[in-house]
Amino acid sequence: MAAAAAAVMAAAVVLAAVVAAAAAAAQAEVRWEVSYLTLEPLGRAQKVIAINNQFPGPLLNVTTNQNVRVNVQNNLDEPLLITWDGIQMRMNSWQDGVSGTNCPIPPGWNWTYQFQLKDQIGSFFYFPSLGLQRAAGGYGPITVNNRATVPVPFGQPDGDITLFIGDWYTNSHIELRNMLDDGKDLGVPDAILINGKGPYRYDTALVPDDLQYETVGVEPGKTYRFRVHNVGISTSLNFRIQNHNMLLVEAEGTYTNQQNYTNLDIHVGQSCSFLVTMDQNASTDYYIVASPRFVSNPQWSQVTGVALLQYSNSKGKASGPLPDAPNDYYDKYYSINQAKSIRMNTSAGAARQNPQGSFHYGSINITHTFVLMNEVPLRINGNRRRTINRISYSPPETPLRLADLHNLSGVYTTDFPAMPSDMPAKIASSALNASYKGFLEIIFQNNDTDVQTYHLDGYSFFVVGMDYGLWTPDRRNEYNRWDAISRCTTQVFPGGWTAVLVSLDNVGLWNLRAEKLDNWYRGQEVYVKVADPLGYNITEMIMPDNVLYCGLLKDRQKPQIHESNSKSSAQAEAGWSNRLLATVMLVVAAVIFS
Repeated sequence: MAAAAAAVMAAAVVLAAVVAAAAAAAQAEVRWEVSYLTLEPLGRAQKVIAINNQFPGPLLNVTTNQNVRVNVQNNLDEPLLITWDGIQMRMNSWQDGVSGTNCPIPPGWNWTYQFQLKDQIGSFFYFPSLGLQRAAGGYGPITVNNRATVPVPFGQPDGDITLFIGDWYTNSHIELRNMLDDGKDLGVPDAILINGKGPYRYDTALVPDDLQYETVGVEPGKTYRFRVHNVGISTSLNFRIQNHNMLLVEAEGTYTNQQNYTNLDIHVGQSCSFLVTMDQNASTDYYIVASPRFVSNPQWSQVTGVALLQYSNSKGKASGPLPDAPNDYYDKYYSINQAKSIRMNTSAGAARQNPQGSFHYGSINITHTFVLMNEVPLRINGNRRRTINRISYSPPETPLRLADLHNLSGVYTTDFPAMPSDMPAKIASSALNASYKGFLEIIFQNNDTDVQTYHLDGYSFFVVGMDYGLWTPDRRNEYNRWDAISRCTTQVFPGGWTAVLVSLDNVGLWNLRAEKLDNWYRGQEVYVKVADPLGYNITEMIMPDNVLYCGLLKDRQKPQIHESNSKSSAQAEAGWSNRLLATVMLVVAAVIFS
């Protein structure tokens, strides 16, 4: 008995130290005003979603384990949620910013996200997650820096440059939503934007005069870190910088084996960072290009994003043909081999000093397998929908996480099929049940003719295999079990499969979605429920004090007292520490009485 008591006291001391460390961590605190802004990215006025009058939005520049507090004021005319692509929200799905975990911020209201960047580094982005709003902007960069005690596996760059690439329509996000609701496809986009700007006039027949384009200024001989994010709607893009090698060093929070690329396919929702040395003659500027991949319509050849790389001693604008893309617009073998070449740097530390390769994922037994199949759009109840395992997800008015906390029945089910079947397709609100501390294998089977990209909130997964054809269990023999890249968004090639492995150590309800906005909007998503058998709020942060209510719980919502900039950091820090301490006490109680 005495030994047990001593063990409990020791655990309490350790947990108290965790609380103290978290409370002492420096806090990044910002306030964002989310509003419409009228711009002319393609020469005609249109409303974009801006943050603090910036499009793209401001950089959130933070460090591993730092506490972050973002007060969001919704000045739009529709509800808003901000999600944090790749930020794992450890123990804290309450802050994830998707419809399954959060009620939206009503127009005119504000809400404060508060979370810790626990054990993460790398290049990520944030964006509005509801109703195709990302098609109007609202996105911005997140850079999570190494702590000073953990060395970066390359020399300090001379500068840090963020590039957002993505397809763009002159139609508003509301008009695009209406098109999808009417069963139409969005068609060929009007342009590929780079940092919210139209293309440089590389071709006078294709690009109108007087468009504002992005110019990246550099110094000869210096090396820069380029962080590139595909934040578009549905288009895979090939990224390249004329006459310059791009040394890939990181992908979505994992340091990679360093190798040079002359071009790289970056799919919707993916992020990569490169080191690029300015080692070319400065007689002219150089093209920075993002061009569509996996498209067959000839119109796509007229839609290319072009910016300029400008040396400080440049003697003139870039001219002539753009640097070549891969040989064929539908060269799937080139792209899949390139994807397989991206591997983890197993000897480098990242969020911690121990090497990334010290977690031997390849030797862990798989406890459960999900085979998730998408196919061509299906008609369900007269509507054109997207499905996973023939289920098209419909978000309930009450978030799943709140429904669980308040023991509400009928909001959603946990009978989502873990394997494909030939059952009739249906619209449903259902989740996949997963076992806390299990080791999950997910097979994404793409039975469509387009590239798919899938993202999992709350986690990174090891991309251990991908190929064409139908996945079968014997393909496990081909898995990369040593240095597979760990990331949060993966591509699945047409008629092919991708296998990922993930350690289920983060309790919560986590969104697994198609990152292509049109597919996501039409139902190609599911929530993965990772529940602690001891009960909620044991290993999870307790519900935040400022939680919003909606749906079946709307009567609980009180009139909002708008937070002002004058609210002290001390108050915010106290709230954070109290929530974390409450969680610790629940864990200690569970240990004592177990």
